[in-house]
Amino acid sequence: MTDLTTTSRTGIRGFRTGDGPQVVEAWRRAAPADCLTPDRFRSLVLLDANFDPDGLRVAVDGDRVVGAAYAVRRLTPMAGTDLEPEQGWIPFFFVDPGARGRGLGRRLLTDALDWLHGHGRTRVDFASYTPHYVLPGLDAEAYPQAAGLLASLGFRTLYEAAAMDRGLVGYRVPDEVAHLRDALTARGHRFTTPSDDDLVELVALAGRHFHPDWARAIRECLAAGTPLDRIVTARDPSGRLAGWAMHGAYEAAVERFGPFGVLEEARGTGLGKVLLHLVLERMRARGAHCAWFLWTGERSPAGHLYRAAGFRTTRVFRVLRRETAR
Repeated sequence: MTDLTTTSRTGIRGFRTGDGPQVVEAWRRAAPADCLTPDRFRSLVLLDANFDPDGLRVAVDGDRVVGAAYAVRRLTPMAGTDLEPEQGWIPFFFVDPGARGRGLGRRLLTDALDWLHGHGRTRVDFASYTPHYVLPGLDAEAYPQAAGLLASLGFRTLYEAAAMDRGLVGYRVPDEVAHLRDALTARGHRFTTPSDDDLVELVALAGRHFHPDWARAIRECLAAGTPLDRIVTARDPSGRLAGWAMHGAYEAAVERFGPFGVLEEARGTGLGKVLLHLVLERMRARGAHCAWFLWTGERSPAGHLYRAAGFRTTRVFRVLRRETAR
């Protein structure tokens, strides 16, 4: 345990060269259910185009890192030229167990919020930062003390994101889905692996109709060597690209499903159900024992589709927001 003089001796400053290994290790002690490796910390934080070392507020007791809170704002736009000048994020914060109970978490979060406010940010979200969130939001069941602290600082729930998993051992495409695929194909729909040329249309579809981060994820994973057969596209009888599903787009995790989208006007046709199961079939063929993802609306049409396909909610995250006057 840290002694009673810890709080007075603990300083908070921006990230410095040499802090990284200690930050990762303190994170492991603070949140063992959500620890990360040095290479993930490097990819998700240090190499992020929006990373500012001063925004990663580090609590140091002597020469020991005992906590951190990450504040980030856009230095490069997600799409177009929009830097979202009022928006900031806190993707994560933590305090080493031995340094808790003395207000350090509040000091860290307040310091991170002050840093963002000093850069003109009047709206701060926890923790739905793209492109590199660690978790979609706060798992209040796993971290009830963090939930109370964030609430006391004015964060309110915007919505909830459900993480889901499905076992794939022994998986096979259900007969009803196979029949649906055949019926759609007979009506002129096509389910295929995209060609290189198809990717232009796919990236445009993802970015314009869904989320710019999905377009980024597709571009970056394929540029890094992700095989095209991890994607299944659906075209309607006119030849228009109507949707797609894929796996392995994020951090090369073969068992991570998504992103996945079907144009609004094509929903209700069964395209989404077929796409989902065709990708699950490919995942199992690659030896995946499960499929999982981090983010859907539990009561949304997508959530109902996933549950009908055998997915079950494993965690629920609160996406939180705090707004202040400029």
